Amino acid sequence: FKDYQHIFLATSDEDQPRVRPVTLVCLDRKFWILTGTKNAKTKQIQKNPKIEFCLLLQEGENRGYVRAVGLANIIRDKETKVWVAERCDFFSEYWKDPNDPDYTLIELHLTEIEYLRPDEALARKFTL
Repeated sequence: FKDYQHIFLATSDEDQPRVRPVTLVCLDRKFWILTGTKNAKTKQIQKNPKIEFCLLLQEGENRGYVRAVGLANIIRDKETKVWVAERCDFFSEYWKDPNDPDYTLIELHLTEIEYLRPDEALARKFTL
């Protein structure tokens, strides 16, 4: 994983999956999503923390992916929110400071990963 990459994140809205592109932030071997407090994904995670995401991979003409399943945890700890905000290069494009009430930090705790290398035909599954 790179420090920042675009993924497709799935949450649940009642019994309907909802998928959208977001930026996955990888810091200190943890996965984070920074988002707006009033966003639909934030509200959906509050009701149901189960998530799944897909990261597309490409090497030359070959394509693969990383699919991950887990739980999303909304972080309320101010120290952690400041720590992530200070290391996120796009933070100031969306929020004025880490105390901005519209800044929500979400940590992803992965339980399963499926990985298809771009040069292979079969995906591998890993339980964490």
